[in-house]
Amino acid sequence: MNAKLILAAVAAASFAAPVLADGKALYLEKTCIACHGKDAKKPLTPEYPKLAGQNAKYAERQMLDIKSGARANGNAAAMKGVMHLVSDEEIKELAKYLSEIK
Repeated sequence: MNAKLILAAVAAASFAAPVLADGKALYLEKTCIACHGKDAKKPLTPEYPKLAGQNAKYAERQMLDIKSGARANGNAAAMKGVMHLVSDEEIKELAKYLSEIK
């Protein structure tokens, strides 16, 4: 293979958008599983919401509001300590994943 072609391929790869982990991997990695259950259907306590099948836009908005502090009622305080670890792009992926759980 031509050296210029290899350099061009390496340069193109370095400018590619970062690949986000899929929603399921994020759900595990960001510790959502600890409070909302392994399948997002059986939360740790009855006060925590079941997230499986939740509308993606609604779930995304709730997570963004908790992260920003706009939502500080109810159990939002429990999530506030975790949400700073989740980027807005990851929130979108998490919300999409949760909406697709049957």
